[in-house]
Amino acid sequence: MTKDDIRYQAYMKILREELVPAMGCTEPIALAYCCAKARAVLGAVPDRCVVEASGNIIKNVKSVVVPNTGGLKGIEAAAAAGIVAGNEERELEVLSDVTARQKLEIKAYLEENHIEVRPLETEEVLDMAVTVYCGSNQARVRITGCHTKIVLMERNGEVLWEIAEQKAARRPDYDRTLLSVESICEFSNSVDTEEISEILDCQIEYNTAISKEGLRNSYGANIGRTILKAYGNRVEVRARAAAAAASDARMSGYELPVVINSGSGNQGLAASLPVIEYAKELKCSKERLYRALVLSNLIAIHLKTGLGRLSAYCGAVSAGSGAGCGIVWLKGADFKAIAHTLVNSLAIVSGIVCDGAKPSCAAKIAASVDAGILGYSMYLNGQQFYGGDGIVSKGVENTIRNIGRLGKDGMKETDREIIRIMTDCGAPGGE
Repeated sequence: MTKDDIRYQAYMKILREELVPAMGCTEPIALAYCCAKARAVLGAVPDRCVVEASGNIIKNVKSVVVPNTGGLKGIEAAAAAGIVAGNEERELEVLSDVTARQKLEIKAYLEENHIEVRPLETEEVLDMAVTVYCGSNQARVRITGCHTKIVLMERNGEVLWEIAEQKAARRPDYDRTLLSVESICEFSNSVDTEEISEILDCQIEYNTAISKEGLRNSYGANIGRTILKAYGNRVEVRARAAAAAASDARMSGYELPVVINSGSGNQGLAASLPVIEYAKELKCSKERLYRALVLSNLIAIHLKTGLGRLSAYCGAVSAGSGAGCGIVWLKGADFKAIAHTLVNSLAIVSGIVCDGAKPSCAAKIAASVDAGILGYSMYLNGQQFYGGDGIVSKGVENTIRNIGRLGKDGMKETDREIIRIMTDCGAPGGE
């Protein structure tokens, strides 16, 4: 694929759009960003705040620790952090500069001011609106479709910014219909890695740093550390553990940024860290690692395109399957082997549901990465799942379309039921 190919330019732009840094789980961070922006529009620290959120935002904010808050969880914590200490100019790193004093101020703000949370009546799965008040003044900001896509800003009823059609907010900046597994393989083999090295170096550095922290210390359910303790130190074990440990730390609010994929930090971790681990084991050059990461990231994005940003379908499946493809590329696999690996892995783990951001995400990442590795082992041993085996169809792109149909359309009611379960059940699980 040459640089003047329309797909080459589109793929470069997609990577630049999707592989961006974020600190903390992206749904509470998006909410903090929305609140910080609303405070800026208001021009004062509000004494009252109303947060309206779609079910999927509520689901993904409910159980995860908001970074730089001293361990606080939930919508109110994310809103207060954004209002008190958020730097709206930094978007998904909105809470990166919080000071020790501001952490205390966040807790004080929660105690002294009213934050009301309401469900938002909307057809969008990623949708939030924040209205803030100070005296007789008020401001309102709405984000729809993508985590930083502001579609409305108002102050005292005056519209300062608006995207006329909210459907425009859902559209990514670059055409994803150009993505296919075969052309992604072609692009990965031909891309000028110097053009993408800065983004990928950031992904390697950030995601590796939080993975090491998750393996060093205790976070969440310690999935990464448990995997190593239970299964040993082989590369396929380390690959799962590296990604899981990073999620352990991230879901517990550890204050390091990660480079995300498809709007998700967990997916960015799952798509990159197993590939990085195998590259170390195989003693691959930096350029070869870059190409494998390009492949893994783009396949994860391709799978997520049909699913949408948020759904009842666990995004770790897409990223873990993408990582499996990146790993087999490192081992010298061609398009045929990559396509079989992908179909096999999707057939294994496509039933995993998304029930919000929380410690068990790390285990789902590990299972998805394992499926990607198993998918290739099946291929090497002459085994595969065939068209007609469940949701598998003949041809990798047909199977990918089935996955999109399953997650985006078929699991709509599943998503609603998950949200009802999560919002109705106040008692903790386990002992």
